[in-house]
Amino acid sequence: MMNPHTRLSSRAMAFVLAGGRGSRLKELTDNRAKPAVYFGGKTRIIDFALSNALNSGIRRMCVATQYKAHSLIRHCQRGWNFFRAERNEFLDILPASQRIDDYWYRGTADAVSQNIDIIDSYDVDYILVLAGDHIYKMDYEMMLQQHVDSGADVTVGCLTVPREEASAFGVMAVDATSRITDFLEKPADPPGTPDDPNVTLASMGIYVFSWKFLREILQKDHDDPNSSHDFGHDIIPDLVKNGKAVAHRFTDSCVKDTPEAPAYWRDVGTVDAFWKANIDLTDFTPELNLWDHNWPIWTYSESVPPAKFIHDEEDRRGMAISSMISGGCIISGTEVRNSLMFTMVKTNSYAVLDHAVILPYVVVNRYARLKNCVIDRGVVIPEKLVVGEDPEEDAKWFRVSDKGITLITQNMLDRREAALK
Repeated sequence: MMNPHTRLSSRAMAFVLAGGRGSRLKELTDNRAKPAVYFGGKTRIIDFALSNALNSGIRRMCVATQYKAHSLIRHCQRGWNFFRAERNEFLDILPASQRIDDYWYRGTADAVSQNIDIIDSYDVDYILVLAGDHIYKMDYEMMLQQHVDSGADVTVGCLTVPREEASAFGVMAVDATSRITDFLEKPADPPGTPDDPNVTLASMGIYVFSWKFLREILQKDHDDPNSSHDFGHDIIPDLVKNGKAVAHRFTDSCVKDTPEAPAYWRDVGTVDAFWKANIDLTDFTPELNLWDHNWPIWTYSESVPPAKFIHDEEDRRGMAISSMISGGCIISGTEVRNSLMFTMVKTNSYAVLDHAVILPYVVVNRYARLKNCVIDRGVVIPEKLVVGEDPEEDAKWFRVSDKGITLITQNMLDRREAALK
């Protein structure tokens, strides 16, 4: 019998679903899965779900991978290798490997089903199923506690969103006890909540089950030829109809600095959303606090020297205003404003960067002017390239989003150079 004073997180494991491509990020996910995309200067998107689990007291984790997983696996091996098996803690990578029958992961539920024997070996009472591709800070212990107290078959993490914006989500209708009475996928007329008709509860893709219960459900789902083997499409709607599904509000467990601070959660699944969430970090007081020592975001930290700023002449001054500059960067005679630069970026004289998100190991050559853009890892920006001032010209060579953000990869620049020869 479990000690009543033991935190539930110590008897739980986190199963992180990290196999998705994230095609709306366009070329940013050509060579990496969405959870492996860089975010915030030095982290990757998956670090947020993993850090939430670690900070919540969960020491047993699995990451299920599928699409172009090499950089994600390498990141987890390098940045999350501090667990000690002799203390009954670990992070395991579970690539799709046709472990059952002759197919890869067919859906989110199937990703768990194909690893039932592995999860059994971990001897856990609860399983927390997480999406590995969102930016937020959350104490999962509070969600686990609600799950046990309510006697739910499944507890679903939910965002509170304005009704007029809820049509883009899978949403929950709930009663006064937070029991889910209906699950609707992107409805035209989303339901309000009992306490506020102007807001709707939208699924975060976070679920808590007892492992014994989920194990039985997954085995039935595995044998159902009519199932798509997905939590959101099959498992959750069935439990809403035939079991007890309860909503957990993100506002009840969101980790924030002050009670009046907003509950920060972002899906950075489009180029526009990715750019904005990164640029927002350069605000005077950003809504997402990456400086919080009480709830750190763990990651792989390369051993690099501090950032360096060179030259102090008119039009050739190494400077950064309202920006985040990561370790190893050299700002050589470049004006940087409202921008975020990842590790080991090198900029050269007379260049100007304005509202630019620059991923690691980029080189910006002389006289380049980059505005409202995202530059992929390892790109070499040629001399005198101007981006963000003429949308029609940018669109000839690069990816320009609906809101005017320009995405640049090395392949795009190579095609441009070949065409201009």
